[in-house]
Amino acid sequence: MAQLDNKIALVTGASRGIGAASAKALAAEGAHVILCARTIGGLERTHDEIAEQGGTATIMPLDLKKGDDIDMVGPNVFERFGGLDILVGNAGALGGLRMVSHHNPKVWKEIFDVNVHANYRLIRTLDPLLKKSDAGRAVFITSRLAEMNEPFFGLYAATKAALNAFVKIYAAEMAETNVRANLLAPGVIHTSMLDEAYPGGFPDKSELVQPEDAAAEVLKLCLPECNDNGQILCPAS
Repeated sequence: MAQLDNKIALVTGASRGIGAASAKALAAEGAHVILCARTIGGLERTHDEIAEQGGTATIMPLDLKKGDDIDMVGPNVFERFGGLDILVGNAGALGGLRMVSHHNPKVWKEIFDVNVHANYRLIRTLDPLLKKSDAGRAVFITSRLAEMNEPFFGLYAATKAALNAFVKIYAAEMAETNVRANLLAPGVIHTSMLDEAYPGGFPDKSELVQPEDAAAEVLKLCLPECNDNGQILCPAS
């Protein structure tokens, strides 16, 4: 029997990178995975790869900049599946590398919408379902940049610092329930976001972590026996 048989999981940013790898890892352990992202083609590719390995998944297109659509995720998941056991808040955006004083206010807001406000609204809409699970698990992808004071990463770092703060507080609020919430800072992953940050290539390729390695850490935090709560895990450090 697989470790996540009969579990329902929802993964954002599931069209590529860590999200797609995490969705496949969860499905391989028996979970039915709800795949969320804006890119339909990428979601279909992840869905097909899960099916090829014998797993099951459902595509749920979702634009994380549209808060009203996020608010309907909980009711839609309940109507379709009757509950939810696992939330993986993976989707994120960089917003470009600039001095803090040079960021466009519109872009600043958009990146906070995706990296911070969307995850808050996902918690808000899915919290009742996670609480009904016998082992509700929420995992959010963060970054060590939140604490590194790295020049030109101010916008991205600020969103991850905000994410860290409210997820840890949410975890504390869940301490007496069956829900456990944690953050994963997977290290430097070769994704499209890394290419955006370093168009000439990341300077030290020995530091690169594969999406599948990050997905293995996500899986650990989603298992019913995981008792970590309110932690920021940095396996690559």
